[in-house]
Amino acid sequence: MNAIDFFCGGGGMTRGLLNAGINVLFGLDFDPSCQETYENNNHIPYLCRDIHTVSAEDLINEFPLLIENDELLMIGCAPCQPFSSQRHSNREHVSVNLLDEFGRLVEALLPAHILIENVPGIQKRGQAVFNRFLELLDRLGYHYIYSAVNAKNYGVPQNRRRLILIASRLFEPHIPAPTHGNGLIPFTTVFDAIHNYPALNAGEENPDVPNHRAANLIPINLQRIMATPHNGGSRADWPQHLHLNCHANGHNGHTDVYGRMVWDAVAPTLTSKCYSLSNGRFGHPEQNRAISFREAAALQSFRDDYVFWGNMQEMGRQIGNAVPVLLAESMGRYLLAEHNKFFYHYVNIEE
Repeated sequence: MNAIDFFCGGGGMTRGLLNAGINVLFGLDFDPSCQETYENNNHIPYLCRDIHTVSAEDLINEFPLLIENDELLMIGCAPCQPFSSQRHSNREHVSVNLLDEFGRLVEALLPAHILIENVPGIQKRGQAVFNRFLELLDRLGYHYIYSAVNAKNYGVPQNRRRLILIASRLFEPHIPAPTHGNGLIPFTTVFDAIHNYPALNAGEENPDVPNHRAANLIPINLQRIMATPHNGGSRADWPQHLHLNCHANGHNGHTDVYGRMVWDAVAPTLTSKCYSLSNGRFGHPEQNRAISFREAAALQSFRDDYVFWGNMQEMGRQIGNAVPVLLAESMGRYLLAEHNKFFYHYVNIEE
């Protein structure tokens, strides 16, 4: 099976599909800062293009294998920011119609299978665009299913709820069953994922471990993390002189900011600011710093040989916005198995 990965970012979905045994032809994204990371790790072309300007004809001219659409999987993990619960603006986000553009290419290429990952909020905040896509699938004769899943149920050491949609022209799909959780393989914890990395101070980088770099902390924030109890402590434990002005007068704000992760639990949902102590519960369980980029990548289930390139903000986006590799691999293994099963039965019937 061949695959093409739209809105591929730094390559979490692509890496998972490759690990599942699927041949990814290219990744496409408009962010030039992702190209070095994507191509150096996956050895696959990165098309740095705006999907609004992409035509099916151009893609087929560049990648003739796209004509074999019964062997084609199209992935569309459009940016989730327009539909995220973290977004509070009522103004329409510039990326809100990207699923429509993806649908335009689905209609032109008619792939055998489609895989979409997004935030569950797309069903509410993006109801119109999501329903238009479902109507397109109905019109084109696809079988489909969608459901909210949690990446921790597929081996990812992180509490990350996502909407998965699987569509196929060839068979009636279902969402792969969880592999981790109650009565299954135990959840992978923060300890499992990051306890082996060398210790760091805030602002330091270990030259022997790629991307094992921790953001610097201003003196007051260094005092704050030092005053935060190990293994799950929060800013509620600080002495009064370390409290933030914005939390005065009984305003609690986001309670997780400046907190530490818990060793024996999964990590909270990582974001593009996952390297920043003040942007979530991204403090190391014991060391006086935020998690490093390498540790964040591990919590997204990237292997240590997957190296991220760019400045801190760019690496944060690539890691925090990625589809967790093990979640992508689970979906890829399911689709490849069902695809092969369909053609095995098809060939036997024909004979």
